[in-house]
Parts: sequence; C-alpha cells; structure tokens
Amino acid sequence: VQLVESGGGLVQAGGSLRLSCAGTGRIFKINNMAWYRQPPGKQRDLVATITRDGSTNYADSVKGRFTISRDNSKNTVYLQMNSLNPEDTAVYYCYGEVKVNANYEFEYWGLGTQVTVSS
Repeated sequence: VQLVESGGGLVQAGGSLRLSCAGTGRIFKINNMAWYRQPPGKQRDLVATITRDGSTNYADSVKGRFTISRDNSKNTVYLQMNSLNPEDTAVYYCYGEVKVNANYEFEYWGLGTQVTVSS
C-alpha cells in the first residue's frame, strides 16, 4: 500500500493549488484521511481531516481558504487551497487509515509534496 501525493508547486501569494493523494495497492477501504504540513525548520502540523462519510475539520489557520474532499471509489483525498500566502509554504503530507482486509487497519503516510508560496 502506498499513498502518493501530487499537485504541489510554486505559486504566487493569493493563488490556488489543488493537492491530490491516491492510495494504491491492496486496499480494502480507507477510513479517516488527512493532510498535514511541515514548514521549514518546524514540526508537522495537522491541516485538515475527513472521515469516510465526508465529515471534515480544519486547522484555524486554513479555515475558509482550504477545502478537503475525497473520492472513495478512487481511494483519493484532495486539498483545494485558495488565497495562499507565504506562511502556507511547507511540505504537505497525506495520511490515511487503511484497511487491508476486514480485520486489519494500518496508518500510512505519503512521501510529501512541496508547496511554495512566493510573496
């Protein structure tokens, strides 16, 4: 099982990016999913979470600007990021609670995708 992020890049302040994270491999289903981010020299922090049925939560710093969503048929989670500012610069990581069969669930992380916002 792997979680593979895509969609990062360089954007000017005020711009938008959409991150995607696709689960591949032997997946029975994915329960909770989330996006985290780690700015340079800082700890990894939670950005947003989404349950399998679509309930969401956001860090205060991104509320009203970022939207997390998912497509269960594709084992994919998205993060739409609008009104980006330089403080959003970080490596963004995908997280998922993956059931590999009816009995076993494991936590997986993606390798991360870089988002850089220029002023």
